[in-house]
Amino acid sequence: MRFAVFASGQGSNLQAIIEAVQKGVIKSELALVFSDNHKAFALKRAQAVGIKTLCLERKDYVSPQSYDRDLLIYLKEAQIDFIVLAGFMRLLTPFFIKEYYQRILNIHPALLPAFKGMQGIKDTFTYGVKVAGVTVHFVDDKIDHGPIILQQAFKVSHKETLESLEARIHKIEHKFYPKAIALFVEGRLKIRGRKVTILERSASPSVAKDAVDQKEFDSPEPS
Repeated sequence: MRFAVFASGQGSNLQAIIEAVQKGVIKSELALVFSDNHKAFALKRAQAVGIKTLCLERKDYVSPQSYDRDLLIYLKEAQIDFIVLAGFMRLLTPFFIKEYYQRILNIHPALLPAFKGMQGIKDTFTYGVKVAGVTVHFVDDKIDHGPIILQQAFKVSHKETLESLEARIHKIEHKFYPKAIALFVEGRLKIRGRKVTILERSASPSVAKDAVDQKEFDSPEPS
């Protein structure tokens, strides 16, 4: 399988994905890194390790639809089987999503369905929740809405700052996202409506495991 990562900024999640591919954790070829921002450091990360890059900026197109049509042409030429969004800040059109239906993954820095949108970490902190976390989900035509693949939560200390919360969330993302991508590549994700079931490694499609083994609260409160 060949996949593309879409990123608009620094690309820290992209770096974690690159390293997971290099280590064989993700058994798929990262064939393309795409950005809608020519200044994105993510492009430099990809170029540094010889991954093909592509940048298309929205201002050069008359409509979102024409933009996505061109992008799809490039993806087909590159034989991209699935897409991973990693800090990609532009909404994909329903037309685009239909072409890669249930083959687009995204990571969100909050426990969906709470705190959707671009300010997930800030909204989590401002609301004063006792538990924060990370969600990996499939992308559909609504914002941060598609079926949830994995979630990981941790307790929020009364001493937490916005900066410390952001650092903790990013640390989890960098470990968590490659794990979810690997499950997809291994064919271990079964979608029924809004439910995503994780199949056992040795299971047939009819035998499933309801969840990945993980600690619900695995990050202790800072002292």
